[in-house]
Amino acid sequence: MADDGSLDDSLAGRRALITGGASGIGAACARAFAAAGAAVTIADLDGDAARRVADEIGGTAWQVDLSDVEALAELELDADILINNAGIQHVSPIEEFERERFELIMRLMLEAPFLLIRAALPGMYQRGWGRVINLSSVHGLRASAYKSAYVAAKHGLEGLSKVTALEGGPHGVTSNCIEPAYVNTPLVQRQIADQARVHGIPEEDVVPTIMLTESVIKRLVEPEEVASLALWLASEHAGMVTGASYTMDGGWSAR
Repeated sequence: MADDGSLDDSLAGRRALITGGASGIGAACARAFAAAGAAVTIADLDGDAARRVADEIGGTAWQVDLSDVEALAELELDADILINNAGIQHVSPIEEFERERFELIMRLMLEAPFLLIRAALPGMYQRGWGRVINLSSVHGLRASAYKSAYVAAKHGLEGLSKVTALEGGPHGVTSNCIEPAYVNTPLVQRQIADQARVHGIPEEDVVPTIMLTESVIKRLVEPEEVASLALWLASEHAGMVTGASYTMDGGWSAR
C-alpha cells in the first residue's frame, strides 16, 4: 500500500495470469496489475498481440487456445492471481444456433476456467493465499435474446466461482465475479452487425436501443473501470470478500 492509500505496489511479489489479456478488459487488467507490482502473464490466442502488451508492461506472453480443453487437462499453474477473462460472443436465435458454436463457447468460457482454476488451486493452497477473479457479465444475472450460449456460460461461471469460494476459503483463496454491462471493447464492437441483423435495425441504432436500453447510465463501461474493481478484489482489502458478484452495469440489474 502506498502512503497515499493507493494500491500501487500492493501486489509486489504476486504472479497474475490473465486470460484474453491482449485486448479489452484483459489488457486493461494487465496494465493495472503490472502497475501494482505484479508479475503478469498474458494468455491469449493472438500471440503477437499478447507479446505487444507483455513487452509494454514487462510481463510474459503465453499464446494458447483455451478452447482446446484437452491440452489443458494436465496443466499445472504457478499463479497467485487468476483472472478468467477470455471470451467470445455469437448472436443468433436458438433455432439457428449452430451446435458447434454453442459447444465452443461453453468450452472457452466455462470448461477452460474450470481447468485453469483446478490447475492453479494446489499452488495457492500450498502458499495459503490466492485470488480467483472471474469476468462474468450482467448476463450472468440476466438474459438477453439471441445469446443462449453466452448467457448459459456466464450463469455457469457464476456457480463455478461460488463453489471455488467455498472450497478455497479455508486455504486463504477467494473467488469472485465481476458483472459488467456492455464494455467498450473489440468483443462488443464486433457484435454490432449481428445485433442489427437479428433485431432488424440499422447498425447505428444498436448501441442506444439495444446495448444501453436497460442501463440508467447511458454509456458503455470502460475497460479501465473493470480493471480497477479487479485490482481491488486482488488486494488485501478484499480478503473477506469471496463468493460474491459485483455488478458494474449502470443500474441494469436494479430493474
